[in-house]
Amino acid sequence: MNRRRQHPERRLSHEQRVLVLALLAGLPSTVLAMALLWSGDSPPRVLWSLTLLTVGCWLAFSFAVRRRVAYPLQTLANLLSALREGDYSLRGRHTTVEDALDQLLMEVNDLSSTLHQQRLDAMEASALLRNVIDEIDIAVFAFDIGGGLRLVNRAGERLLGQTEGRLLARRAADLGLADWLEGPARRTVQRTFPGGFGRWAVRRSTFRLDGRQHQLLVITDLSQALREEERQAWRRLIRVLGHEINNSLAPIRSTAGTLRTLLSRGDGDPQEQEEDLQRGLGLIEDRSRSLGRFIAAYARLARLPPPRLKTVAVAERVRRAARLEPRLSIEVEEGPDLSVEADADQLDQALINLLRNAVDAALETGGGVRMGWRRRGRFLELWIEDEGPGLASTDNLFVPFFTTKPEGTGIGLVLSQQIAEAHGGNLTLENRHDGRGCVALLRLPCQESGAA
Repeated sequence: MNRRRQHPERRLSHEQRVLVLALLAGLPSTVLAMALLWSGDSPPRVLWSLTLLTVGCWLAFSFAVRRRVAYPLQTLANLLSALREGDYSLRGRHTTVEDALDQLLMEVNDLSSTLHQQRLDAMEASALLRNVIDEIDIAVFAFDIGGGLRLVNRAGERLLGQTEGRLLARRAADLGLADWLEGPARRTVQRTFPGGFGRWAVRRSTFRLDGRQHQLLVITDLSQALREEERQAWRRLIRVLGHEINNSLAPIRSTAGTLRTLLSRGDGDPQEQEEDLQRGLGLIEDRSRSLGRFIAAYARLARLPPPRLKTVAVAERVRRAARLEPRLSIEVEEGPDLSVEADADQLDQALINLLRNAVDAALETGGGVRMGWRRRGRFLELWIEDEGPGLASTDNLFVPFFTTKPEGTGIGLVLSQQIAEAHGGNLTLENRHDGRGCVALLRLPCQESGAA
């Protein structure tokens, strides 16, 4: 191939080969005609005129064949060259679809129309994507393999305090982003930028453009969301604490005032006064103990330690939790032989809390409680069904200290949810679809027992 490119003079072009073949095709008949013509008795003037006419027609038709073959190929070459350059406006003329050459031109025209439409669709999609990237309040940066910036949106411009024209082609090190192009692909950092400061969620991924690898860096400001969540958490906490403390202090205050009035009068039966004092002090003691339980429950919820993971057999933990419930016989439905990487104590605590709630609900209606486990994809699903009255509302299920039980603390479900999320799972509670009551579903990542 290289030898042919280096010595193109050694080969005839396609047009030259067509011309040679046309000349060779007409050569025998022309030679025969000349032989017959010059063997006759015609005058020399006639002979030379007919000779020139014959040779002229032979050459003219040969060159016409050459042009007729080469012109359509040149037209197709121009059309394809325009397509390669991205110009889809050129079209080739054709008259009928039964001619092979016209069919080829028609297919090239259809290809040009298709590529033109695809290009319009790609441009519209690219423009839409660009508008979306510019409008989102997340900084987006794209760097090439050498660390040069190739794309930045408006949020990125605001973050770095410079316009796109000044940022493009600059190195990541110059922009203070080089350390985020290496190391973990997902992280949360605290940093100050020209356009803002606070906590940032950094996400990095790779993509290819023109066959070359690029890196996409997405930076999200977490400060505002965290501040809003913190304000909401403080509001909920103050509302719950205020409600619970007032519930305890109000009867204490009222009872203390009543006892002070009783003592200040100094009259009446001493025995009745003593009984009133005993009842009042008992009420104060009871409400103080209730308030102490509430504070202890809050401290317990706030100090949940991280789980100490080890291989735990699911069947053993389920049967153990069922045996620890003394008020009702729990029906255990056996599942597959599975193990999980979990903190056994925390898993027991979550199961006990869920079973206690299920038994409380079942005792209201005289129903039963069933529990079991199954595998769903890569997750273990521990389920607990009761035949209680069901859930009237699910809005406050996982609100700390919210409870409908007279002696409840309102942390059982919240604590179980925290345990599930700390293990990479989740907890849901909803009404049953196959009967009365509700079902609690605890999902945890699992592994095969044999592999464990």
